[in-house]
Amino acid sequence: MAVRLDDLDRKILGQLQEDGGQSLDDIAKSVGSSKTPVWNRIRKMREAGVIKHQTYLLDAEALGFEACFFVLIRTSEHDAEWQQAFLRALKGRPEVQEAHRLAGDIDYILKVRVRNARAYDTFYQALISEVKVHNVTALLSMEEIKSTTILPL
Repeated sequence: MAVRLDDLDRKILGQLQEDGGQSLDDIAKSVGSSKTPVWNRIRKMREAGVIKHQTYLLDAEALGFEACFFVLIRTSEHDAEWQQAFLRALKGRPEVQEAHRLAGDIDYILKVRVRNARAYDTFYQALISEVKVHNVTALLSMEEIKSTTILPL
């Protein structure tokens, strides 16, 4: 269920999405309010689950993670036991940045960030040793054109 937000809430969220590390004073100034009401709104949005957590975005390439693969997975297994094993396998792998269950011909898509193709193969071999999959297609991203975590408020 969506939480009701007013214009000030949206402005505050916009500022937090742009730079979650900025000071409360800077956010208040940017949204045209004072510090205490801004802090109270942020606290309420945290309590309501609108703000999940604060984190920092790292530059993957600067840290040596130069390869980004989108992995398309088809499975002939759809029982609860297989799904639990698959979820455990994914959660235990920090290379998996995103995982989505899909409608259509492909069952799952993963975004996997690794240092290089050899590291992807190590990831792939480990995954298929833990869970049975029918078909895996790996697509190497040649260039990241757009990537954002900012929601269009």
